[in-house]
Amino acid sequence: MMAPPDNLIAQARAHVVTAGAVLSMLLIATGAGWPQAASPPPLGVQEPAQQSPPPQGGPAREENPGLINEIGKMFDKLPTVKSPQQTIEDLNARARDAAKDASDTLSRLAKPASMVSGRMICPVSANGAPDCKLGADKLCQSKGYKEGTSLNADSAETCSAKVLIPGRTRKPDDCRTDNYVTHALCQ
Repeated sequence: MMAPPDNLIAQARAHVVTAGAVLSMLLIATGAGWPQAASPPPLGVQEPAQQSPPPQGGPAREENPGLINEIGKMFDKLPTVKSPQQTIEDLNARARDAAKDASDTLSRLAKPASMVSGRMICPVSANGAPDCKLGADKLCQSKGYKEGTSLNADSAETCSAKVLIPGRTRKPDDCRTDNYVTHALCQ
């Protein structure tokens, strides 16, 4: 029998190596491989005599505690990441909101405020204190503005005509103190 040429032997060896590499990649990709040996139970622990049958509806998937399976579990626990398009849309929405807020603030600041003079009574609130904000609003509205802030206030004592009767003693409820807004900043 005649020996085959060396180049044919080299080609055959290359084909065997390639086939082995392809076969190992297929085994890894499909999850098939050599089963891992189960560790023996600790001493004194008995294994159950009979295992329950697998649930109906198809074969149960066996848990493979290998490295690939553990890496897969790790990826399952990672939070979802937004796509670049979603990130850009979120940033654009935030920029629109910030621009709107800035525009609202500037429009409020841009309205000219005017100081007006006059005399408007501060109505007494339910707790007995004068409400000069309402008085400033009324003073500004009388001058054609929408609302106002009190800048200066004055108070005066208002008494009934009974106080003017000669010889009559003055009583605590004969006079009251009224507060007035005299200057207001109007918008």
